Amino acid sequence: MRPLLLLFFFLTIIPVSSQELSGKQLLERAIAFHDPNNNWSVFTGKLEITMQTPNSSDRISQIHLDLPRQHFILEVEKDDDRYAYILEKDSCLISFNGMKDIAAADVEKHRLSCERGRMMKDYYTYLYGLPMKLKDPGTIVDEKVSAKKFKGKEYLVLKVNYEEGVGDDTWYFYFDPSTYAMKVYQFYHDESKNDGEYILLEGIKEVNGIKMPKVREWYYNKNDKYLGTDILGKIAIK
Repeated sequence: MRPLLLLFFFLTIIPVSSQELSGKQLLERAIAFHDPNNNWSVFTGKLEITMQTPNSSDRISQIHLDLPRQHFILEVEKDDDRYAYILEKDSCLISFNGMKDIAAADVEKHRLSCERGRMMKDYYTYLYGLPMKLKDPGTIVDEKVSAKKFKGKEYLVLKVNYEEGVGDDTWYFYFDPSTYAMKVYQFYHDESKNDGEYILLEGIKEVNGIKMPKVREWYYNKNDKYLGTDILGKIAIK
């Protein structure tokens, strides 16, 4: 009877121990999976990302990151147009089809501004730096970890809010309960309205020892409407 009793013991305590994880403990385990050697903090390299959206041509983005130098370049190619943002600390340069003197119509059409360039920097460094970015100042990690089924699969879920002036949205991060790999993230502007989006992650691409999602699919929370897919392609590490 002892083997049966031992099996029963493990079957009963393992789910409980998973639920006893604190938010910080879950985050640490997720980071240990995605960035075991703490390489994100000194990341220097180039990522190519292809964005596919319904009824539109692909948008190809080349992202150059040098986090220690606070250096960011975004080069975008869509149809016959190319534009770039070059940001380093407080400086900002914008070019369009190789020209720095940009017509007002092109500025408006492509929403070219240093403010938008900085927003894109924050966007890409946040999403491709997850879950490590959840340790940034101003991030409020809920200590309670919940178990939740999403799209038919079981996850451990971490809730995250931000201090005033850092962020306004509420985020949920879904992790594989056995490996702690990040599988889904979801955000709301106002959760009571079921607004915002969720993002399904597929595949892993290892970049300088960091396990990044290879494919991200975006959907609206309210109606599951598909918005687009971005695919991590070519990589160059310095």
